[in-house]
Amino acid sequence: MFLDKLNLGGRVAIVTGGGTGLGKAACLTLAQAGADIVVAARRRHLIEQTAEEIRELGGRALAIPTDATKRDQVQRMVEAALLEFGRIDILVNNAGGARGIDVNPVELIRGQRLRKAWDWTDEEWHTSIDISLTTAFNCSQAVAPHMTQVRRGNIINFSSGAGMRAIQGNFAYCSAKAGVMGLTKALAGTWARYGIRVNCIVPGFVPGREYRSEWPEGELAKRGRFIPLGRLGEPEEVANVALFLASDASEYITGEVFICDGGIMAAGYAPTDYAPIITPWGEQRGTGG
Repeated sequence: MFLDKLNLGGRVAIVTGGGTGLGKAACLTLAQAGADIVVAARRRHLIEQTAEEIRELGGRALAIPTDATKRDQVQRMVEAALLEFGRIDILVNNAGGARGIDVNPVELIRGQRLRKAWDWTDEEWHTSIDISLTTAFNCSQAVAPHMTQVRRGNIINFSSGAGMRAIQGNFAYCSAKAGVMGLTKALAGTWARYGIRVNCIVPGFVPGREYRSEWPEGELAKRGRFIPLGRLGEPEEVANVALFLASDASEYITGEVFICDGGIMAAGYAPTDYAPIITPWGEQRGTGG
């Protein structure tokens, strides 16, 4: 039965960035499917909260504070997961973001000027690349010895539409997220011989519920109108894709990129400032601003 293949009972999943947003949704969804969850992120109180919610669902969870940009912390996290559960079947590389270095879209709406490329420092560039790309490599590298030894494993990387089209001023973020897709294909092609599958999810505009209050009033609903499906996405809808990829229902899929964006990319890869105008006749046409 197909539904039986979605059951993750007896499996162990590591989810980075599991304290909020898409990462938290992935933790809860995989736990509901039967997996034991290792919740990893920098902020202890948030991952402990996620772990407690998993336990309330009847699952097992271990919260491990981890900065995934630090290889030694990632290694300790993987060792702790193996000590606690004895296996690692699934890795969800969700950790990422700009942490205030790239341009925040909320700040763009409020009129903040774009930073010039020549104003970036080496530290800012490397920090942003590390947060969104190096984290995925560090964690994949750390679980690989175990997965290759048992000759099975499942790695799911989270990227962004920013890796497919321009976001003004987000030089490092766009580069890193494109890199995540390239890393996915490289790992998949290299590790398939060991029974390890590696796939990538590209979420659309799915702001975590924790951050929606940061947007100007009415802005999110207005933006949702211009998504082909007519609304914002919910974190659980992206997490459902992660469940499919983590399960045996996708056992012949590797090296692929799955877009979950309500149809945004179906309209083409225009820059993100290419906004639609609604004419008096209801016809949409584009404008560069």
